[in-house]
Amino acid sequence: MKRIFPLIVVLITLSVIGILLIQMSWINKALQLKHETFLHEVDKSIKSIATDIQNQFLSKQQTTLFNQRDRQWYLEKFFTTQGFFTKDELHDIIEVELRQNNVKEPFEFCILNIFKNPVFNSDGFKPQDISTAFSIGLANDNDALQQEVLYVSIHEDHGAIIHEMLWMVIVSIVFTTIIVLAFAVTVRTLFNQKKLSEIKSDFINNMTHELKTPLATISLAIDALTNEKVIHDADKIKIYSSMIKEENKRMNKQVEKILQAARLEKEEIKLNIQRLDTHQIINKVADNIILQIQEKKGTIRLYLTATNPVIEADEVHFSNIIFNLLDNAMKYSQEPPHIEVLTLNTGNGMLSIKIKDNGIGMDKETQSRIFEKFYRAHTGNLHNVKGFGLGLSYVKAIVDAHDGKIRVESTPGKGSTFTVILPTLQRQDSKADNAQDEGEA
Repeated sequence: MKRIFPLIVVLITLSVIGILLIQMSWINKALQLKHETFLHEVDKSIKSIATDIQNQFLSKQQTTLFNQRDRQWYLEKFFTTQGFFTKDELHDIIEVELRQNNVKEPFEFCILNIFKNPVFNSDGFKPQDISTAFSIGLANDNDALQQEVLYVSIHEDHGAIIHEMLWMVIVSIVFTTIIVLAFAVTVRTLFNQKKLSEIKSDFINNMTHELKTPLATISLAIDALTNEKVIHDADKIKIYSSMIKEENKRMNKQVEKILQAARLEKEEIKLNIQRLDTHQIINKVADNIILQIQEKKGTIRLYLTATNPVIEADEVHFSNIIFNLLDNAMKYSQEPPHIEVLTLNTGNGMLSIKIKDNGIGMDKETQSRIFEKFYRAHTGNLHNVKGFGLGLSYVKAIVDAHDGKIRVESTPGKGSTFTVILPTLQRQDSKADNAQDEGEA
């Protein structure tokens, strides 16, 4: 998997880059084709313009010419635009031929004689335009007595070309964007799947370890009970039986955690909402965990300063919230844990519960993922931290179920502070009263 995953990303990346290059090449070639078509149409128009000017010159001469040879001879000897055309007539001839050949861009023109002096010059034609203008000799022969050359300056409108192709460009951009987005989603999905696979592997390893230890203890206790020296010793039987019972409870708790996580995911947990004094619950949970903290030579201090600590919540789940947060504060510590629990009321009728520790802390990435299911923070030199990575995801789900919020502030090496914010009973009553007033209105 470690080799296949980067290979898939590389192949998809190369495919997307290839498609983008093909799209750009296609658009570029389409623009080139439009440009070549434009040049062909202008060249065709210029030839038609010269022929049209010659025809109108001959018609003004009222001369009868019986064949092409006589026509060519007459043009060589007598052709000139001077005195036979006006500037407007020439403009109209050029415009008609250009429009007939699909050239719609604005133009300027100039006719120069054999001495390079202008015979006719449109108002917008500039001398420097000669170098870029399309040209043709009007007498069709370099030996003509009046060698006049027509210059037509047409500025190709690339914007008009792009406008013509606009729908193709838009479709190309849309599909290219879809491809890029699909690529981004695919890569993101691959990363998420890889991350999920790693998390599941960690979970299975943790679960195996958590269940293996009590099973090994139970197995040893059962072997001891079958020993002849123990069979007749009531005290030892009692000890080993108690050991089996405790380890069995421990396994049941671990299994219950997993089942509880599954029920949370399916939103099947039903809350038994009742009025609770949070200070009483916090004191009760602190009393239960104080012995473990004291074993590590740590301390726990309670600063329960909230004037309104009453909320409506499920007692069991709220107790679990406090226990999980205190248990984490105790476990993720490299030194004797010193934990502080603070309660206070905020101005908007909410109860804030802060649990602060002096543990190993968390970086920004860990803080952003700490409430994900099965995610476990890296513990550095701490190797005795056990669990499935379900505790904080459970806490988050229960807090959300009580219309509350939870956030964490942490600095690596300096500890963490978890803050749980829940609506007080007073705020809930206020909401109910407002809802009733609106209903009556």
